[in-house]
Amino acid sequence: MEPSTVIQGIAPATVELRQLVKRFGKDVVAVDHVDLFIERGELITLLGPSGCGKTTALRLIAGLERPTAGQILIDEEDVSRLPAYLRDITMVFQSYALFPHMNVFENVAYGLRVARRPKDEVAQRVGEALAMVGLEELGHRATAALSGGQQQRVALARALVIRPRVLLFDEPLSNLDAKLRRRVREDIRDLQQRLGITSVYVTHDQEEALAISDRVVVMREGVIEQIGSPHDLYTRPRTRFVADFIGSANFLPGQYDGRHVDLFGYRLAHQQDVPAGPVTVMVRPEGIEFAREGEIGIEATVRSSAYLGAATEFIFDVAGSEVFATMVGGGLTTASRGDRVTLRFKPTSVALLPAV
Repeated sequence: MEPSTVIQGIAPATVELRQLVKRFGKDVVAVDHVDLFIERGELITLLGPSGCGKTTALRLIAGLERPTAGQILIDEEDVSRLPAYLRDITMVFQSYALFPHMNVFENVAYGLRVARRPKDEVAQRVGEALAMVGLEELGHRATAALSGGQQQRVALARALVIRPRVLLFDEPLSNLDAKLRRRVREDIRDLQQRLGITSVYVTHDQEEALAISDRVVVMREGVIEQIGSPHDLYTRPRTRFVADFIGSANFLPGQYDGRHVDLFGYRLAHQQDVPAGPVTVMVRPEGIEFAREGEIGIEATVRSSAYLGAATEFIFDVAGSEVFATMVGGGLTTASRGDRVTLRFKPTSVALLPAV
């Protein structure tokens, strides 16, 4: 998506949630005392399984739900009780929400026409928005004649044309196939960075969240489990839930002395700010490799292997525990069922969690 123009007049805002609570009835707490500060121009993703509260939090920011308690601040202004149309926020929906009886231009122009903007201004701003998403030649086209990716771009242009302070995304790629999802997420991220617009993105797709975000907020049962950059969350999860939800992971029992981890008699140099004693050792599958001849490691038996072209996936038996590994390249990746092997763990793929 190569832009031919840039939308002027977008002034990104800060967003702050203070002790935000949303209850449905007496028993369902969808958002439970959430505190979150979003920097100006930041793209932050709310990530978690179904029912974790991420979509409710997004709808609270948008003004589509009212909080039970707490505050929502946009540029330090409390908007908790303001209706959605006064918040200067727009949302890109999962279903696109385009008007089928309108062409592309009219769909994008809709918000401006409702606001009774002059005809010349509407034409200019719609042209800018369509150029920004690479659809400047398709203004006359019926939306039903567009591909799914093009329809999502129309929805994005319609959101941008009113020059919002905050842009919200509610699982915008879930209706696209895997290949198109990758392309459109790259387009969204590129556009967001060039505009510098504050954005809140909701998804249950871990890969999508890692690829698109400045920071990721992992939610569980209405509360924030951990906030961090994609790299920090992947390499230094604080809980087993975060480690297991973001990517694949092995969890093994170990002992930590402050400088080393002992795993089934294998001593691995590792330093992390956790108490000495029993720990759960998280090891990412891509952080496991075969030891070279003469190297010390962990004895294992191959249970199964699957050649996938770019990599080989293994399941090992390590002292009665099942260990998954993904190995790239040749050599001992040809090991087969029943073979005895020695494994080593890359320190950068290891993190220590509380013992279970």
